[in-house]
Amino acid sequence: MDRTYTNFPVLNKTITIALVDDHMLVRNGIKSLLEAESDLDVIAEGSNGFEALEIVEKYNPDILIIDVRMPEMNGIEAVKQLQNKNKKVKAIVLSMHDSEEYILQSIKAGAYGYLLKDTDKKEFIKAIHTVYEGEKYFSGDISNIIVSNLLQNKSLEPEPEVVVKKDPFGLTKKEKLILGHVLSGKTNSEISVLLKNSKRTIETHRFNLMKKMNVKNLMELASKAKEFNLN
Repeated sequence: MDRTYTNFPVLNKTITIALVDDHMLVRNGIKSLLEAESDLDVIAEGSNGFEALEIVEKYNPDILIIDVRMPEMNGIEAVKQLQNKNKKVKAIVLSMHDSEEYILQSIKAGAYGYLLKDTDKKEFIKAIHTVYEGEKYFSGDISNIIVSNLLQNKSLEPEPEVVVKKDPFGLTKKEKLILGHVLSGKTNSEISVLLKNSKRTIETHRFNLMKKMNVKNLMELASKAKEFNLN
């Protein structure tokens, strides 16, 4: 069966990208947005999960940007199969849906990021660079869903019989208080109102606690807080 994906000549840019979405207009828009950046190069396009697998095998892009819902094979299944094949490509799932099910399935499949299609250009470019450097990227709304799921899962687990771990990070009372508010999904502005501090002060405390805990994003913060019973 002949595939319909399109490849483009590599222009020796820093980050090579494969773009897979079953809507050509969407692909054209995203491609135009990305290639306005001097260090991004869309080297191949496809319209379903099977084509995504073939493209990665043939062109070995740095980043795969893939839609969730597509004919023949969806994006989540394609990401999962690429992980099972130990492919080094880093996948960013792009979707119209902020469904908790889609988000969690994408993460479980091995996606490095999850973005909504209404994401602005600045965040889109930031996500690509973050993932290219080997870090996960989820927008604020998506991160809140992930954190909520982590906390809900904790409440369903049986109480362990081991001694509760002590805080090894040396967090101050104020940092622990802010940590609790962050994990509940509150923004810096909301926390500043609750604690009657300036937004800048809250941002400083938040930066310090993340530095002490050696985490880079909200998902890592929630996971480590859960591990040491800090939430």
